[in-house]
Amino acid sequence: MSELNTAELIKKVRRIEIKTRHLSSDLFSGSYQSAFKGRGMSFSEVRDYHYGDDVRNIDWNVTARMNEPFVKVFEEERELTVVLLVDMSASSFYGLQSQLRSDMITEISAVLAFSAERNNDKIGAVFFTDQVEDYIVPRKGRTHILKIIRELVARETQGQGTDIAETLRYINNVLRKRAIIFVLSDFLDTQYADALSIVSRRHDVIGLRILDPSERELPSAGLMRLWDVEAGKYKLVNTWSRKLRKKYADWISSRDSYFEDAFNRCSADRIDLTVGDAYIQELVKLFKKRAK
Repeated sequence: MSELNTAELIKKVRRIEIKTRHLSSDLFSGSYQSAFKGRGMSFSEVRDYHYGDDVRNIDWNVTARMNEPFVKVFEEERELTVVLLVDMSASSFYGLQSQLRSDMITEISAVLAFSAERNNDKIGAVFFTDQVEDYIVPRKGRTHILKIIRELVARETQGQGTDIAETLRYINNVLRKRAIIFVLSDFLDTQYADALSIVSRRHDVIGLRILDPSERELPSAGLMRLWDVEAGKYKLVNTWSRKLRKKYADWISSRDSYFEDAFNRCSADRIDLTVGDAYIQELVKLFKKRAK
């Protein structure tokens, strides 16, 4: 990723803010708020016991002190913690379309962040490659969101590959309260199903797989010198070979199946979003489905 000077960075962040604030308005009105109901009950206060109250809610400590029964009162937790797990591996900077995959990931991250702000939720982020690159603790406010966007735009990573499992284990260790976790990646990695299953027991995990149509099929175009971004080297490939094209198609299919099976096993939501396509309506459909 090329470095941006301060002025260019500010302009780019500002452009992203203007565009995604508008899009977040569409998403928020289209079911963000109702998509995450039932996220738990928190203790509010104690009051006198009334006939018909559930005896399981009796606060025995207060009852013993006051010599008369008191019950705990609970209320639905309204404040939500949202965490974005953002894939910043070398493959995220792939793209033959009008935008790179990383550009779309940045946009979607910003839209989700501003939607969280509208709902008075905390927003945090983990940037990862084959290692956890950085963790931004969940907080509220526009300034905090702009910090996340700046990191998305300008961060230089140490790793090149992808390790989703290690990232899931990391966030499961640092988050104490239940959270909504969005994983934004191409999900070409495997071996993350077990970690996903563990995290899904404590948190609400949603997989957003960002696909580029040009990588879904190997064209029959003769000898091609291709750059393997995660291995960091060129490979000479004979794309006329039917065997090679079949092998590549099988490889893509195996990644598709693994992604679907991993999320289905733990009943976690997932969705495919295509680089260059409008994505807000797809997110709205997902959120409306969840709201039902």
